[in-house]
Amino acid sequence: MANNTGISATELAGSVGLILAVLIEVGAVLGNGTLLVVVLRTPGLQDAFYLAHLCVVDLLAAASIMPLGLLAGPPGLGSVPLDPSSCRAARFLSAALLPACTLGVAALGLARYRLIVHPLRPGARPAPALVLTAVWAAAALLGALSLLGPPPAPPPAPARCSVLAGGLGPFRPLWALLAFALPALLLLAAYGSIFLVARRAALRPPRGTRLRSDSLDSRLSFLPSLRPRLPGGKAALAPALAVGQFAACWLPYGCACLAPATRAAAAEAAVTWVAYTAFAAHPFLYGLLQRPVRSALGRLTRRALPRPPKVRMPQAWHPRTLLQRLQGLRKDPALGPCEAPEQTPDLAGQSSSVSEAT
Repeated sequence: MANNTGISATELAGSVGLILAVLIEVGAVLGNGTLLVVVLRTPGLQDAFYLAHLCVVDLLAAASIMPLGLLAGPPGLGSVPLDPSSCRAARFLSAALLPACTLGVAALGLARYRLIVHPLRPGARPAPALVLTAVWAAAALLGALSLLGPPPAPPPAPARCSVLAGGLGPFRPLWALLAFALPALLLLAAYGSIFLVARRAALRPPRGTRLRSDSLDSRLSFLPSLRPRLPGGKAALAPALAVGQFAACWLPYGCACLAPATRAAAAEAAVTWVAYTAFAAHPFLYGLLQRPVRSALGRLTRRALPRPPKVRMPQAWHPRTLLQRLQGLRKDPALGPCEAPEQTPDLAGQSSSVSEAT
C-alpha cells in the first residue's frame, strides 16, 4: 500500500510539474511574440533594439531547450532518451542561451541607466549592435565550454545532457561566475543608480515655491501626513521588480552550478524550470510595465480589432433635432382662446362703423 501511494504521489507531482511547464512554455511564446510585434511595429520606442534582442533570445529558448526539458528523459520531465549527438547539442544550447539571456537583461538595464542618468549625453552610449555582438561572443565562448566536458554516457546510463549534471565538468564554477554573477552585479549597479537618482529627484524641492504665511490654516496645511512615505518609493518599484525577478529565477540555478554534480542532478528539474520562468516573465516585466509599450499595444489592438458598425438614428429622432424642436415650441407656444391677438386700429375702426350702421 505504501509503495502504491508513493508511486501515485510521484506520478501526481510529475503531472502537475508537466502542466506548469507547459503553461510556462505557452506564456513564453505568446508573451515574447506579442512584445516583439509591438516593438517592430512601433519605431519610436526607447531601448527597442535591446527589447527585441531579449524577445528573440527568449523565443529561441522556448523553441529549443524548453521543449527538450519537456520531452527528454532524465533529467528532464519526459521519457524520450537522447543519443550522444543530441545530448551534446542540448548541452551547447543550454550553455549558450542562458548566458545570452542573462547578459541581455544586464545590457538592457545598463542602457536604461544611461538613458535616465545621462539623457543629454548620447555620445557616451555605445552602439547597441556592438554591445549585443559582445553578448553573443561571450555566450558562444561559454557554450563552447560545454563541448570540453565529459562525453555523454552510453544509452543505458543517464546521459547527463544538462549543464548542471556534469555537462561542463571542471568549468562549471567559471561558467556560473560569468553567466550569473557578472550579470547580477551589473544589473544591481544599474538599477541601484536609477533608484538613487529618482530618490534624489523626489527629495529635491520644486522650483518657484512660495513662502509660507503665518496663518493657522497655512500651518495646518503644511503639517506632515499621518501615513509617512519613503521618498522615491514609487521609483523603487521597477528596480526592485527587475532585481527581485532576476534573483528569484537565476540564483537557484547559479547555486546549483556550484554544488556537487550528484546533488545538482537530484534537484535539476525543479531548479531548471524555475530558471525557465524568466523567459515567460520578461515580456510582462520589461514590456507591459512600461507605459510606452502599453500605449503602443493598445493602439495596435484597436487597429486590429474590427470596428462595430455605426447605427444611424432617424433624423426626426436625433437628439439635436429634438432639442431644436423643443426650443421652437417654447418660443412659439400654441395660442389659446383668451390669448387672441389684438386688432389693429384700422380693423377696429371698420368694426365700429359696422356696428353704428346696424
